[in-house]
Parts: sequence; structure tokens; C-alpha cells
Amino acid sequence: MATLRLLLSQARRHCLTKNPSQFHSPLSLTSHNRSFSSSESDSNPPTRTPFESVPIQPVSYPVKPKDPPPRPPVTEPSETAQSLRQQQPLPPQPADGPESGRAWTREEARYVKDSPSITPVSYPLRVAPLPEDKAAPAAEEKVNVEMEKERRRIEAEDQLRMRMVRAVEEEKMKVPFPMLIKPKQNEKPPLFDLTEAIRQVKANAKAKFDESVEAHVRLGIDSKRTELAVRGTVILPHGAPKAVSVAVFAEGAEAEEAKAAGADIVGGKELIEEIASGNNKLKVDKCFSTPGMAPHLGKIAQYLRKRRLMPDKKLGTLTSDIAGQLKELRRGRVEFKMESKAIVHVGVGKVSYTEDSLRENIGAFMNSLLLAKPAGLKKTSKYAGYVLSVHICSTMGPGLPVSIQSLSKAADNYTKVHLV
Repeated sequence: MATLRLLLSQARRHCLTKNPSQFHSPLSLTSHNRSFSSSESDSNPPTRTPFESVPIQPVSYPVKPKDPPPRPPVTEPSETAQSLRQQQPLPPQPADGPESGRAWTREEARYVKDSPSITPVSYPLRVAPLPEDKAAPAAEEKVNVEMEKERRRIEAEDQLRMRMVRAVEEEKMKVPFPMLIKPKQNEKPPLFDLTEAIRQVKANAKAKFDESVEAHVRLGIDSKRTELAVRGTVILPHGAPKAVSVAVFAEGAEAEEAKAAGADIVGGKELIEEIASGNNKLKVDKCFSTPGMAPHLGKIAQYLRKRRLMPDKKLGTLTSDIAGQLKELRRGRVEFKMESKAIVHVGVGKVSYTEDSLRENIGAFMNSLLLAKPAGLKKTSKYAGYVLSVHICSTMGPGLPVSIQSLSKAADNYTKVHLV
């Protein structure tokens, strides 16, 4: 601290020696003033240093008066109001009124100012002008006539355009040529009794040849399920509609029996070799085979299956009793099989047959169809869920739907007559 004080005193001395007028420390000024205050106190007033505080005198301001409440604007009275006021008598003034030198109060002035004044008001009568009173100028009448003509012309064009549009729409609706094919109706045709259906089939058969009578049955079985396939044979009591050519694969005594029964082609291994080599086309309707020749049919199995000629035990074509099977075939045995979409097609006679003969043949077919009903088809009734619809027709005639009840009666009648 002593060293710091020494440095400060030296620096102050150095500054005062060089230019005492440029720098004045507060201490030096006060000491200087104090030294001269005694000598100059009599002649000059004491001077204030810039570091001395100046006393602050309080300043008081007058209180600002509050603004008076705003008065409503005084509107100048209209001339009608002024005239009414002049006509109305003024209210009696107090004894000390204007004559006595006292002015009216505010309430008194408002009473005079706002006094109600109601007077009847009359308006001039307004009369509608007559046509002859108001005569339109000729130019205006001309403009009105032209506008009316233009309006009528536009309306006529609109009407013509609408007529053309309607005509085009009517032409679109009309059929340019008469319809030769009647539109299909969704209504189901009525069911025919079997006897009536046979009469209609015979009446509609107009071909030059003896047409066959066919039966088409739609079954309620899934065709994809092979275990439920329907397949069988039926011996028509009045003969089959078509003569059948037969080929028999047999050897020895069995071949001799087949020839005696009326087989068209009879052969053994030699016949099989000829068919396999392509030398024999085997143009027949049925093929029979003995069990001994069945192993040798493997060479031509594909050829026979394509033509539906492969002997089968279920159909009775693979049997040792060839003579008996050929006799049944000549008597009118017909095979039937369920095809795609669960439909069975079979021929039941000719148009030249009598109605009773066709009825018995159809009854025999329905009885065989019931016997071929799959065991996996669970239904309590004979036809419910199994036979959906039956149609009969001629070769060139339309199909006629037949009622299931009449077919059931025909099947029962055939059973009573031929099988009991």
C-alpha cells in the first residue's frame, strides 16, 4: 500500500508540473479554493465547483379539473317544427322568468324544445293513367313489335328442335326389321303328362324318315364324384330303336356259340393284332369279350375306350355267356350312362311305335334308372334329389317336359306287368 501511495503522489506531481491548467483533480481544486477563499471572500462571491450538488426546488402544478359530461348535440329544428312551435302557446313562465331577469333552467328549456307536435298530413291523390292518357311514341311501339317477333321466332325454333330430338329417340326405339325369333321367356313351360307328351311328340315328328324317340334325364348328382356315377342297362319290352352290330373276342367253342347267336364279327388274338396294326377299323356298335381274352385286350384298350367299345363287366359285355347276352341285345337291350353335367340320354323307341309301346319302354327305362341309383345319395324318396327333370322328344322335334308323377306310375305299371 505504501508503494502504491508513493506512485500516485509522484504521478500527480508530474502532471501538475507539466500543465497544471489541463488537469485538475478534485483534491487540488478544493484545496486551491480553500486557500483563496479567505483572501477573496470580501471582494468576490464564492464560485461553485462543477462537483458541488445543486439544490432542487419542488414544483407544484395546479390540479386539472374534470371534464364535464358530454351534452347531447342540439339539432336545428326543421321549418315545420319551428312553425308548429310558433303556433303552440308557450307554457307559463315563472314569476321570476326572463322578465324578472332570471333565465330558464335546463328542464324548462327541454320541456319547450321536446314538446310533442302531431298534425295530420295529407298526400296528393295518385290516379293510374289510362291507355289513352299515356300515348307511347311510335318508335317505342315499333321496338316492342320487333321484340315480340323475335321472341316468337326463338320459341318456334325451340319447338322444332325438340320435335327433331323426339323423332330421333323414337327411331332408336323402333326395330327396323320384324323379329323372326321370339324372345325367350323366363317362365317355366307347363309339365305334360306322359301320355299327352307322347301324343305331342308323335304329332311334331314331321321328318321324312322314321324318327327315334329319346329321353333326356337331368340328375341331381355331382358329375365330378366318380363314385356316384350312374350306369346300367335296360331291356326295352318292345325293342330298341336301332339295330346294333356286334363284335365278339373269343376263341374255340365260345367263338362258335357267338357266331350261332348272330354276332357280326368274331375273332381272337388274330383280330386283336389286326386292330392294333390298323388293318381293321372295327366299325361296330358293341364289343363283347370272354374273361379269357380280357388280358389280351390291353394292346387295343386305348382304341376301344375312345370309341366306347371297351368290354365292361358292369355293362354285361365282359361275360362267359355270350349267347345269352346277344339274345338280350337283339330283344332290345339298351345301355345308359351319366355324361357330363349329370345328364342321361337314351333312345326308347321309334315314332312309328304305338303310344302304349312307347309308354312301356319309358316305364322300363325309369325302373332301371331307379335301380342304378347310387347308394351314397341320401334321400328318403325315390326321385327327390335324384331325378330333377325328364324331357322326351323325337330326333327332329322339340323337347317336352314330363311330370315325375306320371313317370313313376309308368315305372310301377311296368314292374307289375313284366317283373312280378
